[in-house]
Amino acid sequence: MLLGLGKVGTLVGLLLHEQFTVTAYDYNQAHYPIKLPFHVAIADLSNANEVQQALEHADAVVSALPYHLNKSIATIAFQKGIHYFDLTEDVSTTHYIESLAARASAVLAPQCGLAPGLIGIIGGHLAKKFDSLRDIELRVGALPRYPNGQLSYSFTWSPTGVLNEYINDAEAIHNGKRKTVPSLEGFEQLNIEGQEYEAFTTSGGLGTMCQTYEGKVDTLNYKTIRYPGHGKLMRFLLYELILKNELPELERILTHAKPPVDDDLVHVYAVVEGEINGRMKRKEFFETYFPVELFGHTWRAISWTTAASLAAVVELVAQGTLPQKGFIKQENIQLADVYNTQSGSLLKTPKHR
Repeated sequence: MLLGLGKVGTLVGLLLHEQFTVTAYDYNQAHYPIKLPFHVAIADLSNANEVQQALEHADAVVSALPYHLNKSIATIAFQKGIHYFDLTEDVSTTHYIESLAARASAVLAPQCGLAPGLIGIIGGHLAKKFDSLRDIELRVGALPRYPNGQLSYSFTWSPTGVLNEYINDAEAIHNGKRKTVPSLEGFEQLNIEGQEYEAFTTSGGLGTMCQTYEGKVDTLNYKTIRYPGHGKLMRFLLYELILKNELPELERILTHAKPPVDDDLVHVYAVVEGEINGRMKRKEFFETYFPVELFGHTWRAISWTTAASLAAVVELVAQGTLPQKGFIKQENIQLADVYNTQSGSLLKTPKHR
């Protein structure tokens, strides 16, 4: 069962439909970019009773809904003993879902998107190459390819999710100690193939990695990549104009001012340092993803990379490659296994074959 048919959810359904029987539920019969080959039903997905009914005969549920609905959906999946997957970046939602895991009879796998999600899988992949670790630094940016205006941004995915990442505190390990740090802080400059960028802390991108690597690294952090000046302007809106207290209105303003663009890109960059055979080494992963054509439609980079990451994890559970119950940490998933799935193979560019 697939809950939510937005930009990402629609493609998740198409990818999974190639291997599984998919039924999707949405709030309304929206205009989808292509004719959907699976059944779509209408339901109020904020109503627990309607979600209960939707999951009545499910083996697994994928939530592609806003993060604030996922605690309820995960609870119902837990009670029914069916596999659960979502895209949440929200830290408290993840902690809640993890608290159910010890008693779960099926898989609970939140954070299966891009960041958190794929970036954690890549970070874990690099970390496994070392005898001992010093630093893990992860960076992801979903951006318009041709920015304009001072914000240099377009909301190609959930404005609610973006603002949630900008406001909530981030987790990190600094000087060997696990900490929470403010988002929209820790600015650094990046140069990627001649283009200048900035990166700053945002919430949720590390998933459960601080828990996994506490006591094993000196530094672990996640930062979001943006064009220069974006972070300063968002701090002005959220904290100087105090629009953090008017989030629905700010979301409306930003969505109207910076609508999605078709030509976007996603930068994925990971750096790990540590010792191998007694010598300090540095391993890096870098990739830029662009829009692709799938199922006769062109999908934005942020949409298809997120959808492929989630669908790959579903495939791995169905294959038995991943555990069949309990909480799944993204960093424990093998990158090679992701690449070997039908959905995850989309992420494997020539550079990484």
